[in-house]
Amino acid sequence: MKNIKISNAVIGISQIWNWGWLWKGLTISDCSTAAFSMKGLKDNSPDQNVASVIIIDSTITNCPVFVDSAWTRTSTASGAGQLILENIALNNVPVAVKGPSGTVLAGGTTTITGWGQGNQYTPDGPTKFQGAITPKRPTGLLDGTNFYAKSKPQYETVAVGNFVSARTSGAKGDGSTDDTTALQNAINSVASSGKILFLDHGHYKITKTLYIPAGTKIVGETYPIILASGSTWSSKTNAVPVVQIGKAGESGSVELSDFLIGTQGPTPGAKLIEYNMATTKGSGLWDVHTRIGGAKGTQLQVAQCPVGSVNDACMAAHTNVHITKTASNVYMENNWFWTADHDLDDSASTQISIFVGRGLLVEGSNIWLYGNGVEHQSLYQYQFANAKNVFAGFIQSETPYYMPTPDAKGQPYPVDSTLNDPNYNTICPADQRCDALGLRVLNSSNVLLYGAGFYSFFVSNNNACSKDTNSVRDCQNRIVSIEGSSTVLAYSLNEVGALQMVTIDGVDKAAWTPNLSGYANTIGYFSYKI
Repeated sequence: MKNIKISNAVIGISQIWNWGWLWKGLTISDCSTAAFSMKGLKDNSPDQNVASVIIIDSTITNCPVFVDSAWTRTSTASGAGQLILENIALNNVPVAVKGPSGTVLAGGTTTITGWGQGNQYTPDGPTKFQGAITPKRPTGLLDGTNFYAKSKPQYETVAVGNFVSARTSGAKGDGSTDDTTALQNAINSVASSGKILFLDHGHYKITKTLYIPAGTKIVGETYPIILASGSTWSSKTNAVPVVQIGKAGESGSVELSDFLIGTQGPTPGAKLIEYNMATTKGSGLWDVHTRIGGAKGTQLQVAQCPVGSVNDACMAAHTNVHITKTASNVYMENNWFWTADHDLDDSASTQISIFVGRGLLVEGSNIWLYGNGVEHQSLYQYQFANAKNVFAGFIQSETPYYMPTPDAKGQPYPVDSTLNDPNYNTICPADQRCDALGLRVLNSSNVLLYGAGFYSFFVSNNNACSKDTNSVRDCQNRIVSIEGSSTVLAYSLNEVGALQMVTIDGVDKAAWTPNLSGYANTIGYFSYKI
């Protein structure tokens, strides 16, 4: 959550329960007790309900206490109560952090550059820590001293005459008419004229790539969906973009918001979004989601893709989203890149088996991911390969429910070395189950996770492995792999169901047991080659 302003409250924000949370751009003033409380549901109890909190780039004024915390080195759960503060301006705030026994960090009128408490891996651990930390903030990711952020454009001052309707431009949006030409002509028109394409609600079937040139602005009406369909995307070894943002060597700006991109029927070669453009800072995708299968109109529902099947008709995409090596200054906020695990339009939400090869592949530089989720891809959810300067402001994933039937070694998409696909024969120990990774960081630098959740809930579509009553939530072995990279930082790393939380160059560095924070496991501060 970002850009929240609160004044004249007793407690500005009371965080009573979470797995993890990122707050950015808080402005809290004139509170009578505390600006922020994370003591949880039970006042003065050693048992904590708040796993972790990150607060960055914020200003607190005229409050007696900034953060009221229940954490101590012996408090329970062992991974709960973790806190990271970074770039916080205090104005007349006598106590920066208060603990059960009083002041932990003095305040005043000052700036907290970096401070934290909780479980630390640097990269070995865990050790309990409470004290100053040194942030890593590449200048390419900043706006002044703050991490760059831009709220979704609302176009509230734009005259009605500067919007162009997709329907008026000839697109039908009925899910069966081929709207490729009408949509491409409309996109070309607004890009050259400076107008905004209004994508009326509907299902827009396309049979060839939609190209988004520099200058394009598109806003959807209640989440219309663009559906790739047909032979263009027939080969699972030859990826073809559905929506292509620029081409290699092109530069400029784009603004896309409030619509979905999906597939209709088998499209094993579809790459739903390919972002190539070297965009200017301020370009981005807000509330642009991919939704593959599991809904009416997709032809990928219960009848076609029942659980337990590996059906060629349910090979739905080669890659979900690809930010290529020529892309830069890519801003994404509130995006969900989802392959269906169940049928949204089935009254029982019945599980289904749909296969997509890759999740979000990032190869570019200066990338911002705010509130981003990637779920249910067979090779990986996130892969940062040869990427530089990545800010992830709470990202989240789930591994496929069907694994390990088939597992990551036997999943139906062939490994492509030109895309740096993981080789699970080396990533997975021979005697362990082999499931798709939540995150792989390969030969990358300055990868900064300001909150992340990587979750595994199922074994072969059965969630017995993750039930809260289990003493060991054992749904997969490894879930985060760092290979050949430098400067990797993670605050509030939250996981469920993985026995090993972090693996570096094939060596497991963090087991789940010392970091249990309630239901999830949490590491407050992880750093590698910082």
